Amino acid sequence: MRILSIATLFPNPAKPSFGVFVGNQMRAVAAGGEVDLTMVSPIGLPPWPLSTREPYVRLKDIPEVSDAVGIKVYYPRFTLIPMVGGDSNPGRIARAVLPLARCLHEVRPFDLVDAQFFFPDGPAAAIIARELGLPLTIKSRGADIHYWGQREKALAQMKDAANQAAGLLAVSQALREDMIAVGMPGEKIAVHYTGLDRERFHPIERGAARALVSAMPNLGIWSQGPLIVTPGSLIPRKGQRLVIEALKYLPDVRLALAGAGEDEAGLRALAGRLGVADRVQFLGLVDHDILPHVLCAADVLVLPSASEGLANVWIEGLACGTPIVVPDIGGAAEVVKDATAGRLVARNPESIAGAVAELLAKPPSQADVAANVSRFSWGVNAQNIVHFWKSVLNVPRLVEAV
Repeated sequence: MRILSIATLFPNPAKPSFGVFVGNQMRAVAAGGEVDLTMVSPIGLPPWPLSTREPYVRLKDIPEVSDAVGIKVYYPRFTLIPMVGGDSNPGRIARAVLPLARCLHEVRPFDLVDAQFFFPDGPAAAIIARELGLPLTIKSRGADIHYWGQREKALAQMKDAANQAAGLLAVSQALREDMIAVGMPGEKIAVHYTGLDRERFHPIERGAARALVSAMPNLGIWSQGPLIVTPGSLIPRKGQRLVIEALKYLPDVRLALAGAGEDEAGLRALAGRLGVADRVQFLGLVDHDILPHVLCAADVLVLPSASEGLANVWIEGLACGTPIVVPDIGGAAEVVKDATAGRLVARNPESIAGAVAELLAKPPSQADVAANVSRFSWGVNAQNIVHFWKSVLNVPRLVEAV
């Protein structure tokens, strides 16, 4: 199969950890050998002089095509209009990608156009698929439905793309139901769970992991005392404020925030006002090779997001043997099925603190926690999406010799 896949959320030479889970999936697909994959990751750059400022200035030097992230990727540019132009991004992405797509299609025709995020990728891919006369598939991951689905213009484009698509994917059963609720055709939607890098994310004895990360100069995580880790971008939707507030009820517990973002100054100020600043550590962006050690070192992973599809970091934390405390959102109940995986809680400091206290008082073994995600791997994830594409294209399965 010749697949043209479009993903604005994808690693690039300037931001190798951006959309790393999409990169992991597509590298596994390419390695499987059943798909001739062409990966296109459009880069949005605003007009001058905004393009000379952070975070855009680093993106200007990304090559038009590169294999720096472990797979050949095309990086065409489209005009990004910050703050006000989000709803119109699909059209500009399509205009930027179409010349490249036509050229590649003429040399070796594609069988299918795929989008790895529902907005803006889905409507942009729908335009390209129509122009090339090809079937379309789109995958939803959570924020694309929960955020953009509340914007009238964006939702209209997503529903048009969904109706055009030959098949749709959701990262959890709960997200599938949310897609149906906003008017997408349920008969087209299949569930495609995330994968897991088992070479990176597996249990390391907690004491050994804690000693390691406390000795790293760029981390310097406390070596003693109960430790919560909250990974994720420092943005309001992720709910780090609730975890900081929960520390009021957990006097001996320390919190390490692994991520960066616009909310950092506000979170630091909140910790100061509550008198817990000495127990909150801002780690900044944590390298993907170091993150497993941080997760293994934690007694509990807490992530009280307002919305998720099925967060990869839930799976990664559990794979490291660390129980999770998360709200009952998205596919959380599809992962936290019993007490060995952690707790599903209301999004308030008291509930979060109560769940953390329970897990600290009676911690499940790392092996029991990790067993909850034994079914996840990038190999299985890749096989499932390839099977999905085959079903869309009606590619017959080979019959194995008896």
